[in-house]
Amino acid sequence: MKDCITEEHLYLAFSHQYRDSIFPLHTSISLFLLSYCDCKLFKIFLVPTGEDVGDQCVTKNLPGDLEVHLISRCQLPEVVQSCSLPAVVVKDGKFCRAGLSVVLRHIIQKTYEADPSKKDVLELLGFKKTCLKACAEVSQWTRLCEISIPLAVERFLTASPEHCQAVPPDILQFERKLGEPVRVHNDDKIRRQKLQQQKAGAKAAVPVLGEEATKELKAGAVHEHPPPSLELSVAFSKLLVQEASGAVNREASHIRRTKTSDLPLLDHIFAEGLYFTVADIVLLPCIHQFLVSSKKQGRNLVSLPLISTWYRRVQEVPGVKKAAGKCNMELLQLPELMSAPEEQAQDFSAVPDELEEENEDSHFIGGPRPTMTKLMENGIEAKFSPHPCPSWTLDWTSLPSAVSPGEGKMSRDRALRKQQQLNNLVAVVTKLAKPGDVIVDFCSGGGHVGIVLAHMMPSCQVVLIENKELSLIRAKDRSDELGLNNIWFIQANLDYFNGTFNIGVALHACGVATDMVIEHCTRARAAFVISPCCYGFIQNTVKFKYPRSHQFKEILSYKEHMILCRFADQTAVQLPPERRLIGKQCMGLVDLDRAWAAEEQNYSVQVISMEPESCSPKNNMFVGTP
Repeated sequence: MKDCITEEHLYLAFSHQYRDSIFPLHTSISLFLLSYCDCKLFKIFLVPTGEDVGDQCVTKNLPGDLEVHLISRCQLPEVVQSCSLPAVVVKDGKFCRAGLSVVLRHIIQKTYEADPSKKDVLELLGFKKTCLKACAEVSQWTRLCEISIPLAVERFLTASPEHCQAVPPDILQFERKLGEPVRVHNDDKIRRQKLQQQKAGAKAAVPVLGEEATKELKAGAVHEHPPPSLELSVAFSKLLVQEASGAVNREASHIRRTKTSDLPLLDHIFAEGLYFTVADIVLLPCIHQFLVSSKKQGRNLVSLPLISTWYRRVQEVPGVKKAAGKCNMELLQLPELMSAPEEQAQDFSAVPDELEEENEDSHFIGGPRPTMTKLMENGIEAKFSPHPCPSWTLDWTSLPSAVSPGEGKMSRDRALRKQQQLNNLVAVVTKLAKPGDVIVDFCSGGGHVGIVLAHMMPSCQVVLIENKELSLIRAKDRSDELGLNNIWFIQANLDYFNGTFNIGVALHACGVATDMVIEHCTRARAAFVISPCCYGFIQNTVKFKYPRSHQFKEILSYKEHMILCRFADQTAVQLPPERRLIGKQCMGLVDLDRAWAAEEQNYSVQVISMEPESCSPKNNMFVGTP
């Protein structure tokens, strides 16, 4: 066990208790993970969302071995008050992690750092440690686990009996997900083993379990199970940190010669595939509450055979029952269900992937000219406003080295171009800002924009928001070197930041992120200075539909707008000049659509080209004021 771990404070929301769970479910999930990891590295605070919450009603369903403190919202550190809970902050620090996935991943990493023998805990992060790493705004899977299912279960539990007859669509979507074939790293090898097993008609090799794990598995297993499948063997071998391959003989030559396309597909064992991950930790308290409620209502779960199997299987994972016991979760012993009859199976197989239909048309061929001509015939062309201060520049030679982007790992030429990009943003923000303003650097990366602004404007508070932990840690190190006191760091998806601010900035916000930043700014009635990027990644999402403005919607279809977005990415210096010119015009049109959409929110917006234009192939910049 490592010593000298900095104490961190974990803040969890508390609205009410219902049966054996604390709500919101994000809090129950966080407490369940702490129990599963046996983690006591955090000082835990419950933050009541209502006025009439007393100590007695809070402590009833808390894990017995965790010390929990009650704190009101107004007593939270200022940086935490700007975020949705759960949130973690270093004691007396300015570095905050907010949002369920970010906080859970942090708990797992801190547990492993404190005790490297807990390799099973680190395995919760999945292959390449990417489980639930993609933000909910762009990943449908993260959104389903982190937002949709917890909310759907909370609504289901609070609905009146006549309104909760149907299984929530998000639960059905999880059932459908469990029925999809699994793709995992190196699955070719496992699929060959499965083929050999099928051909031989042999029973899957059961992994050799440690004595303690065997007891726990036996205690949790439902009697008279069929022999475990190869997938089960592989999954539980991994859980017990054993090599699955050791349990299976080398495959025969005719198996080795079988084409990959002819190999049998792998079945889901856990939520993400073969292996138990943090996604299962998130879903267990939610599905548990749904099943308990369904059972009390006498609901037949025949339409959810895969979820029922998954729920039983998760209970067999070493440590899960113990953690559930600590959290006073009385896990159900469900009977084994056969697959649903065909007409009932349609209930979930027919649930559309929310974006499938809309994005189906996004794979297309064809150039942008017909679309540009169509807009031109309707009087719409790319328009660029004159730059408000084209020759303004920071005196980079007089600034401390930690302010300069050259301090990062980039070439001299790239550092110069980055300085030119920063000149453009800082020039405009300096004109807009006044003492006491809060400036938010969205998608801040390593903090190139935010650190310059905090250094240049000590009378303003600067907040850096970034989803990538390592980038934000680098920014924090640079800030510490400069001794900046007017800067906060928030590792979170944009949706988890809800603080008030006066100016939002973003340098090269990728794809839909530009629209997310504009939405945050218009909602807060804040000015914005944004340079977009990665137009080719723009597509319809749960929250955003394209085109954005009424004018463009009346003329262009989604497919036509996507053509503009794809060609807006064709501005790289190595492309022929005429192609780059078309790319620049497409960028201008996509950004004009965004500007007009913001103007519908009572904003004045200009689309400007950065000076010099050679500072970046993506050299457009929005300046919007309410």
